[in-house]
Amino acid sequence: MLHTVSIPNPCLSYPKTTWHSQSPSNLKRSLRRVSASLPESNGVKLEYTPWLIVGLGNPGNKYHGTRHNVGFEMIDRISEEEKIVMNTIQSKALVGVGLIGEVPVLIAKPQGYMNFSGESVGPLAAYYQVPLRHILLIYDEMSLPNGVLRLQPRGGHGYHNGVKSVIEHLDGHREFPRFCIGIGDPPGTMDMKAFLLQKFSDTERKEIDKALDQGVDAVRSLISYGFNDSITREGCDELTRKESKKLFVLKYN
Repeated sequence: MLHTVSIPNPCLSYPKTTWHSQSPSNLKRSLRRVSASLPESNGVKLEYTPWLIVGLGNPGNKYHGTRHNVGFEMIDRISEEEKIVMNTIQSKALVGVGLIGEVPVLIAKPQGYMNFSGESVGPLAAYYQVPLRHILLIYDEMSLPNGVLRLQPRGGHGYHNGVKSVIEHLDGHREFPRFCIGIGDPPGTMDMKAFLLQKFSDTERKEIDKALDQGVDAVRSLISYGFNDSITREGCDELTRKESKKLFVLKYN
């Protein structure tokens, strides 16, 4: 069942503390240190399970700005907004450690090509002991109109080779969240590969930039609140009142 929703902005402050190092072992300690340094509530120290947020794409200037690389763009936007420095290579991925709200996160861009994305995601999830429910995969989706975002707690690969690779390297498990960014269908008889590696038109670029801006808030909301019915109901009511353009599709399987 599909619901159109507008993800609300969380009323939280977002510390800009960043943790980064060239050493994977130091990165792992950083995640623990972030968790251990959180403020106490009623004398009880708060601890959060870290998230691994991965954007899919192809490395290199040749692919910068193409439809197939919007996953990379979303990670870049999160890095910029949350002041998370990405300067470490681990498991064939460019990674950075920081906070979203009070939750420790590891953001990553696999540096192997799209079809081998799982070679980064699987080892990173295992090394940092991130549960499936906290692995957020961000990627392009042709079944959605350009600039429309879909957030769902699980799913298949939808013939997306990058997602297929990730599932394979998570031992076939599919129970991890997906954040899909719509790029539309190829026009006419245009070859699918050529379409994916094509850059956006000026109009499409504006739609994607708007989606990326709203995508940061969607990621913040997911990490702060998770998937819950209150977000769904509030989002639907708000969208109906304002008769807003459909920007989010929240899917529960």
